[in-house]
Amino acid sequence: MSDVLAVKGLSRSFRQGEVVIDVLRGVDLTVAPGEIVALLGPSGSGKSTMLQAIGLLEGGFDGSIVIDGRPAEKLSGQQRTEVRRDKLGFVYQFHHLLPDFNALENVVLPQLIAGRDMASAEVKAKSLLSDLGLGERLDHRPSQLSGGEQQRVAVARALANEPVLVLADEPTGNLDEATAQRVLAEFLRVVRNHNSAAVIATHNTTLARQMDRTVELHEGQLVERR
Repeated sequence: MSDVLAVKGLSRSFRQGEVVIDVLRGVDLTVAPGEIVALLGPSGSGKSTMLQAIGLLEGGFDGSIVIDGRPAEKLSGQQRTEVRRDKLGFVYQFHHLLPDFNALENVVLPQLIAGRDMASAEVKAKSLLSDLGLGERLDHRPSQLSGGEQQRVAVARALANEPVLVLADEPTGNLDEATAQRVLAEFLRVVRNHNSAAVIATHNTTLARQMDRTVELHEGQLVERR
């Protein structure tokens, strides 16, 4: 079976005045179907930049990115949007839930955008939220949920359209250690149950050890950790 993600020679530089900063310097990465990869690195190492590239959220990169067999450089703007919608799920450090919608509605909405009907979207959303321990919180808005609960809603939203690949950028970085452990354990369990692959950026080596494989960004290049 083909890799769900194949990155080759990914490079990105930024200019600050007369200085050119090479954030990514020829990064290579493959992710197999169902594989969960920890992306380690301190703040400022380029983890977010790398995930933005893989998520087709930003241009200006050199190298190739192939998602589920589709080379990104050959996609039109509309096709890139469709790949993000249909193939990728995103979880960020800050949940970015819609404040005027309850938990159920936040998970239903991306499904409606993808063309699913309301009835089946609600069934899927309820199933995901219940699986994440939020079955009794469906009608609560983000302001009525704890930080850990908000992040679990964000996880459910990311999985709602059954992506082949989930990209998570410090998904527990805004939580206390005990809550972070619980949320990550539930995150990994649900991702594995849905047979999605994932790349999860973190600076926490303890959390990284719970994943299938760990790679580390060091001076703009990716190093496999044993």
